[in-house]
Amino acid sequence: MDRLLVKVRDRLGMAAAVVCLDEDDQLHSQCRDSTMAACLGQGTSFASLARISPRPLIVADTALDPRFWLDPLVTRAPHIRFYAGVPLFAGADRPVGLFSLYDQRPRSADLGQSLGELVSEVMSIAAQRRARQTITQLQSKLTGRIGELDALASQVTSNLELFERASATARIGVWQCDLSGEVLHWTDSVYDMFELPRGSQLSRELALQCYTDASREALQRVRTEAIRDRTGFNLDVEINTRKGNHRWIRITATLDCKDGEPVRIFGMKQDITEEKILADRTRYLAEFDVMTGLANRGQFQARIDQNQSGALLLIDLDGFKQINDRFGHHAGDECLKMAARRLNDVCGQAQLVARIGGDEFAVLLAPTGEQTSARKLAAEIVRHLADNFELGGVDLRPSASVGVAFANGQSPDDLFKARRHCALCGEGGGAKQVSNCGDSRSPSGKSYWLRALAVCQSFKSCGMNH
Repeated sequence: MDRLLVKVRDRLGMAAAVVCLDEDDQLHSQCRDSTMAACLGQGTSFASLARISPRPLIVADTALDPRFWLDPLVTRAPHIRFYAGVPLFAGADRPVGLFSLYDQRPRSADLGQSLGELVSEVMSIAAQRRARQTITQLQSKLTGRIGELDALASQVTSNLELFERASATARIGVWQCDLSGEVLHWTDSVYDMFELPRGSQLSRELALQCYTDASREALQRVRTEAIRDRTGFNLDVEINTRKGNHRWIRITATLDCKDGEPVRIFGMKQDITEEKILADRTRYLAEFDVMTGLANRGQFQARIDQNQSGALLLIDLDGFKQINDRFGHHAGDECLKMAARRLNDVCGQAQLVARIGGDEFAVLLAPTGEQTSARKLAAEIVRHLADNFELGGVDLRPSASVGVAFANGQSPDDLFKARRHCALCGEGGGAKQVSNCGDSRSPSGKSYWLRALAVCQSFKSCGMNH
C-alpha cells in the first residue's frame, strides 16, 4: 500500500496521498513533509465531506471554495490548496475507506479519469490486503480449531482406551451388524471372547459356527423376531471359541431403523462364564448332596410334595456309627460314597435317588401299580449294599435296612411315620426276614400310606474282615 501511495503522489506531483481503511481503523499516508503528515487524518473536514459525497469530491482551489476557505488546514500550515477524495467500496453500497490526494498548490479539476484508474488500483491492492488479512485470520482460526480437534481426538483416544480397559475388566464388548449386507463389527473385547485375532475379517457365518446348536437356533429365532417386531432382545448363549474353550455369553441387542425399516442391529456381548458356573454351583448345592452327588433332602421333599403316588424306598446303613468310631470319619465318608454309587447302579429306573440324612437314603419310584417290583428292588438294594469293599487294606461289609411304602395321594409327613413303623417292625427280625406291617392311616381316618412293607432284609451288624 505505501509503495502505491508513493507512486500516486509522485505521478501526479501531489504533496500527499492518503488511504483511510475503516475496517481496521488504519491510516496509510505518504507526505512530502512531516508537518503535513501530522495534520492529515480521518477527521479532516475534507475527508468528512468526501465520505458522504455521491461523486468523487474534487476541490481545485480550497481558498476559493466557501466550504473550506476558513479551514485551518487552508489558512495555516500546511496550507492545503487542492483536495480530491473518493470513497472506496468493497461492494455496491458498503464503503470500506477513503482515498485522498492533497496538494499545497491549486490544481485542475479535470482529474476524474485519473482518479478512477488510481482508485481501481488502490481497491485492488486493498482487496488483496483484505484477502491476506482474511487468510491470516482464517489460518489463525484454523490453527486454533486444529488444536481443539487434536485435543478432542486425544480425549477420544483416551476415552476409547479407558472404555476398552473397562470393557476388558468387565468382559463386555460392543457389536453391530449392518442388515443390508450382514456385515459384522466388533470391539476388541468381543474378539477376545471368541478368541479370534483382533481386527481379523468377520462374517456372521464364521461367528455362528462358534455357537452350540441349541444356542444358534435360539439366537436365530429371537433375532428374527426382533427384526420383524422392531424390538430388541436379551439372550444367554453357549459358545466354543476358535481355540476350543467353552464359554457363556450374554447378548443384548437393539434395532436401529430408518424410515421405519430396520438397517442395523447392535448391542453388547458379555462373558458370563464365571457367573454361570457360580449360578450352576449354587443351584447344585441347593439341590444335591455334595459328598455323594445324590439329590439332597430339599430336592427329595420337593419331589414328594409334587408326586403323591408311586412307591418309596427308605434305606438306613446299619452299623454306620461303628465304622465312623473304629476307622474314622474318612472311612465313614467313603462308605457313604460307596452306598451312593451302588444305589445309582441298582436304581437306574428310579425317578429320584437321594441322601436325606446322615446315613439315610431314599428312592422314589414311578407309579406302576406293581408292589412286587418295589419289594424286589428293595431286596436288590440290600444285596448290593452288603457286598464287601476295600478301604486302606481293610475289607468292609456294610449292611442296610430298607423300608417300602406305597402312596395313594397322601401327605408326605405320613411317609416317615410309615418308614418308622417299617423300621420298628424289622428290628430284631434277623437277616433275610420280611415283615408285613399293615396299613398306616391318620387319626382322622383319611388313608395316607396304604401299605408299609418294611425291612425286606435286615442286617444289623457291620461285618469287617481283616
